[in-house]
Amino acid sequence: MAHVVDTHVGKRIRQRRWLIGMTQQNLAELVGIKFQQIQKYETGANRVSASRLWDIAEALDVPVAFFFEGLRGKDEAESTDQNNLPDDLIGDKEAMDLVRSYYAIPENQRRRLFELARVLSDVA
Repeated sequence: MAHVVDTHVGKRIRQRRWLIGMTQQNLAELVGIKFQQIQKYETGANRVSASRLWDIAEALDVPVAFFFEGLRGKDEAESTDQNNLPDDLIGDKEAMDLVRSYYAIPENQRRRLFELARVLSDVA
């Protein structure tokens, strides 16, 4: 069974890769490994070494700390989600596709869309 940290780091790798529209093959080539290894990292099946995580962070243009954001400590209590968000939002491909599409919209239109979404969510 995969360790919770390995699973979290893998999900963050997949999230960032999806957001920038990069394939597993592209990432693997940038890092100098086979795409199957990226698959294993993303599922948490294999642990990512520190040096490999450094290379992945550079390829994805994020700081290494990005992969640990949102990770809860052992003693940290599970918080109740007041927004009814899924537990695994970053693992939800549809949500990540939506975010990527959102950022592809020109900024002035994106702001208007954001305001519309806020109004609609307040009404619901």
